Amino acid sequence: MVMAMVCQPTKEQPQWGDSVAGHSYKPRNKAMTYANLMNNYLNPNSVYTEEDFRHHFRMRLPVFKRLLRDVQQVNSYFRQKRDQVGRPGFSPHHKVIVALRMMAYGFPADSMDETHRMSESTCLDTLAEFCDTIVQLYKDKYLHELNQEDMDRLIHKAEDCGFLSMIG
Repeated sequence: MVMAMVCQPTKEQPQWGDSVAGHSYKPRNKAMTYANLMNNYLNPNSVYTEEDFRHHFRMRLPVFKRLLRDVQQVNSYFRQKRDQVGRPGFSPHHKVIVALRMMAYGFPADSMDETHRMSESTCLDTLAEFCDTIVQLYKDKYLHELNQEDMDRLIHKAEDCGFLSMIG
């Protein structure tokens, strides 16, 4: 089953996606790329299993879905929009997948065009937006300085794995 790409009309002018002077337009067929992504990983009866998803993206599928929902709620960059000529832009799924792939494997931005049909500049914008949004969303819960309770938990976990005196 192929899910249709849905664009939500917005009244605001997008602050991203302006063309770069001197660059030519490349028809990247975002709708086909979105359909492939959904059929490969996110639709029922996908080509790849949830275990494959975890292996490819270094996270469980439910974590990805929560992350996707959270970033869409906080940052309008991750909502489906249309470009200046009315074509659908990249889907939120697509943007988050590209950011995760770049982080999980250290893929350079220019390599994403072949596999995900996203230009280097869009990949870099997407990664920056994703990182900023993640920090904004989760800094209070996950990105705080360690306290003694955290240190004790980490030391105990390290000792259980055989790493004695891991933390100086």
